[in-house]
Amino acid sequence: MVKVKIFIEGGGSGETPDKDFRQAWAKFFAAAGLTGQMPKVVRGEGRDKTFGKFRNELRKRIPDVIAILLVDSEGPVAPGLTAWQHLHARDGWRQPPTAADSSAYLMVQFMETWFLADREALRQYFAPSFNENPFREWPSLEAVTRDTVLRTLEQATGGRYRKGKISFQLIGRISPDQVAAACPHAQQLLDYLRTLPSAA
Repeated sequence: MVKVKIFIEGGGSGETPDKDFRQAWAKFFAAAGLTGQMPKVVRGEGRDKTFGKFRNELRKRIPDVIAILLVDSEGPVAPGLTAWQHLHARDGWRQPPTAADSSAYLMVQFMETWFLADREALRQYFAPSFNENPFREWPSLEAVTRDTVLRTLEQATGGRYRKGKISFQLIGRISPDQVAAACPHAQQLLDYLRTLPSAA
């Protein structure tokens, strides 16, 4: 049986317990309809550490294990660039020889961008003080800068939004379908996961 491991940036050391991190992402993938082929979520913590864990998994060369990397793009992705090309240009990361073209994915421009795709989830979480006025009808959510996303969350939640526990609780509540509809790179990830055979 094929096993899928997805190494996800975030949950820095001491910020989010492994269990909370894994459960939140498991809820997201289950809501995306992946219950029959759920990937094993690995908390990457820092950005470089996430890539290191991913590379170490590849070096093990374990048969029937598919390793996937999911990190923030930390900025706009130039049209036509693959995830690996973007990561090489931005971070100097080279695609490992045993890594497939389909093994790297991006949260563009970072995880919090996905939250703006599902206002209803934000409204329910931060009710009754959630304020939609800071939101705009952005033509492309992935083109919205990091500062704008954080400022929108700050203003919409009256300063209640915080990275860490709150961010991963939100991951477990947002709609994958709405995220995919607003964020093409998220759609690429979910489309790929749905092509994989049943995984433990």
